[in-house]
Amino acid sequence: MRHEALFRKSPSCRSAIDSVPDGLFLVRVDRVQYRWHVQKPYYQIRFAVLEPKHLAGCLITGRLYCTARAMWKVSWFLRDFGYDTELLGKDEIDDQALLGLQGVLKISHAIVHGISLLNLDGFAPLSRWQELSPTAADDPPGSEVA
Repeated sequence: MRHEALFRKSPSCRSAIDSVPDGLFLVRVDRVQYRWHVQKPYYQIRFAVLEPKHLAGCLITGRLYCTARAMWKVSWFLRDFGYDTELLGKDEIDDQALLGLQGVLKISHAIVHGISLLNLDGFAPLSRWQELSPTAADDPPGSEVA
């Protein structure tokens, strides 16, 4: 599933965002908008990057489609980002309840017909960031400061 890539550039991340690699990011949901479309309704979600530190403050916007075939991915996102389980159990998505949720986002980029696209490839709970973060591989076991 492909998602449109939209990056907002703040002065602090202007040069860094131009070279955002595919990979994992610790993010916070900054804005959510439901967009109705006859064939492919979707949520446009803006994520604020928290880590890695050199990209902190950058904004990444992607789409999660809400078609019957794509709802598994929406559910995965909601579960891993800690969305209210009571609302999730009622099959309700409250845009406002999504704001501020944090988690791990895996992205990749693709060029299709000359258009740069962003894929939202995966999600993980905030609690897994330390083990999944790219910097975790650079630190030998037991090197953390107590």
